[in-house]
Amino acid sequence: MASPGKKAFPLRIDPVLWEEVERLAAQELRSVNAQVEFLLREALVKRGRLPSAAAQAKKENRK
Repeated sequence: MASPGKKAFPLRIDPVLWEEVERLAAQELRSVNAQVEFLLREALVKRGRLPSAAAQAKKENRK
Protein backbone atom coordinates (compact mmCIF):
# COMPACT_ATOMS: atom_id res chain seq x y z
CA MET A 1 0.00 0.00 0.00
CA ALA A 2 1.37 3.41 -0.96
CA SER A 3 1.94 6.01 1.72
CA PRO A 4 -0.49 8.95 1.70
CA GLY A 5 0.82 11.83 -0.37
CA LYS A 6 3.29 9.67 -2.30
CA LYS A 7 3.06 8.84 -5.99
CA ALA A 8 2.97 5.12 -6.88
CA PHE A 9 4.17 3.94 -10.29
CA PRO A 10 5.44 0.79 -11.98
CA LEU A 11 9.19 0.62 -12.58
CA ARG A 12 10.96 -1.41 -15.23
CA ILE A 13 14.54 -2.02 -14.15
CA ASP A 14 17.42 -4.24 -15.19
CA PRO A 15 17.51 -7.35 -12.94
CA VAL A 16 21.22 -6.89 -12.13
CA LEU A 17 20.62 -3.29 -11.08
CA TRP A 18 17.61 -4.38 -9.00
CA GLU A 19 19.70 -6.97 -7.17
CA GLU A 20 22.28 -4.33 -6.27
CA VAL A 21 19.58 -1.96 -4.99
CA GLU A 22 18.13 -4.81 -2.91
CA ARG A 23 21.58 -5.64 -1.51
CA LEU A 24 22.30 -2.00 -0.68
CA ALA A 25 18.86 -1.58 0.94
CA ALA A 26 19.49 -4.59 3.16
CA GLN A 27 22.92 -3.28 4.19
CA GLU A 28 21.46 0.13 5.07
CA LEU A 29 18.39 -1.36 6.80
CA ARG A 30 15.90 0.22 4.38
CA SER A 31 13.13 -1.21 2.26
CA VAL A 32 13.92 -1.34 -1.45
CA ASN A 33 11.31 1.37 -2.01
CA ALA A 34 12.93 3.65 0.58
CA GLN A 35 16.35 2.91 -0.93
CA VAL A 36 15.20 3.89 -4.43
CA GLU A 37 13.73 7.12 -3.05
CA PHE A 38 16.95 7.80 -1.09
CA LEU A 39 19.12 7.26 -4.18
CA LEU A 40 16.91 9.49 -6.33
CA ARG A 41 16.94 12.27 -3.73
CA GLU A 42 20.71 11.95 -3.29
CA ALA A 43 21.24 12.20 -7.07
CA LEU A 44 18.99 15.26 -7.36
CA VAL A 45 20.76 17.04 -4.49
CA LYS A 46 24.12 16.26 -6.11
CA ARG A 47 22.90 17.80 -9.38
CA GLY A 48 21.55 20.87 -7.61
CA ARG A 49 17.93 20.05 -8.39
CA LEU A 50 16.89 19.76 -4.73
CA PRO A 51 18.24 21.57 -1.69
CA SER A 52 20.34 19.40 0.63
CA ALA A 53 19.00 18.39 4.04
CA ALA A 54 21.49 20.79 5.67
CA ALA A 55 20.26 23.70 3.54
CA GLN A 56 16.64 22.86 4.34
CA ALA A 57 17.37 22.70 8.10
CA LYS A 58 19.19 26.04 7.93
CA LYS A 59 16.19 27.57 6.16
CA GLU A 60 13.81 26.18 8.80
CA ASN A 61 15.92 27.62 11.63
CA ARG A 62 15.59 31.12 10.15
CA LYS A 63 11.82 31.11 10.58
